[in-house]
Amino acid sequence: MDTITHALSGALLARGMATGARAPGRPTTAQLVIAGTVAATFPDSDIVTSLFSSVAYLTAHRGVTHSLVLLPVWAGLLALIMGVLTRKPLQGYLLVSAAGVLIHILGDLITSFGTMVLAPFSDRRFALGTTFIIDLILTGIILLALLASLLWRQSRAPALAGLALLVGYVGFQAWMQGQAEGLGREYAQAQGMVDAQVVALPRPPLPTNWTVVVSSGEQYRVAHVNLWRRSVPTAHANASLIPRLHAAFLPVSALQWESAARFGSDAARHDIARAAWNAPDFGFYRWFAQLPALHRIDIGNPSLCVWFEDLRFLTPGRDDMPFRYGLCRQDEGPWQRFRLTSEGPRPLN
Repeated sequence: MDTITHALSGALLARGMATGARAPGRPTTAQLVIAGTVAATFPDSDIVTSLFSSVAYLTAHRGVTHSLVLLPVWAGLLALIMGVLTRKPLQGYLLVSAAGVLIHILGDLITSFGTMVLAPFSDRRFALGTTFIIDLILTGIILLALLASLLWRQSRAPALAGLALLVGYVGFQAWMQGQAEGLGREYAQAQGMVDAQVVALPRPPLPTNWTVVVSSGEQYRVAHVNLWRRSVPTAHANASLIPRLHAAFLPVSALQWESAARFGSDAARHDIARAAWNAPDFGFYRWFAQLPALHRIDIGNPSLCVWFEDLRFLTPGRDDMPFRYGLCRQDEGPWQRFRLTSEGPRPLN
């Protein structure tokens, strides 16, 4: 989830927790809201890893600062800082700080990127995958609830109602996810794919848009569906991003399945792709990518580059795709790591 939405969610949760009491020496409602906002923003401080390398970002982002194990540590630290700054007892900030960090972790857990909630004891990434990383409806619910809280300053009811609506909205998304996964299972059964695994990935701009991936071994079938659409959409050639994204998702009746594979469709090049994939220097991406597929192989003279992508981030209607990485080498020299951007390959340190 984007950092702005995280911050807003922390503010809303803190407002819902603030009773409005003015006990001597206790934080005010405004101070608690600030504390909740800061706490809900804090876990994304690990973005500093991107200053070192994109590999460090992939391996460290949503790690220790997003850990349920370390949540008491972060809550205590943040409460101490707020207590010192406001000259109030840290106990007054402890609960709201813990809640702010927790709502951030939960906000990331519902996306598809994966969150290491057991760090530093495990680097396993957990993901519910109900919500796209930028969800304008979810952010809008939070903003409306915060605005209502400003209008009715003496009541927690608007904040609590907004939090309840958020839970209901994510629950609706989970139900939509189940519907999309059902389509994938039906397709796998019709194709005789007895060992198939199905993943439904949320897509913008509406909770009815899903990318369904059916995987069997190293092969994938991918479809982009709008679960409530009844007719095939169209988008003008010069349409803006949101209409272009929305038009890429077809109704169930017109669903189209595309093919992808971990090592591509050209059997003659499988050995090249497999050699790059299994190279020791590519271990970071083997750990990160959950639905890895070959993007392309560039064969030059004397260079060779093999590029992979993660189908979790495949969004039709976008001009580019994040997290494309690969290995290149000259003649029979050693593999070197690169990131593929819209401007071309970028070496990794």
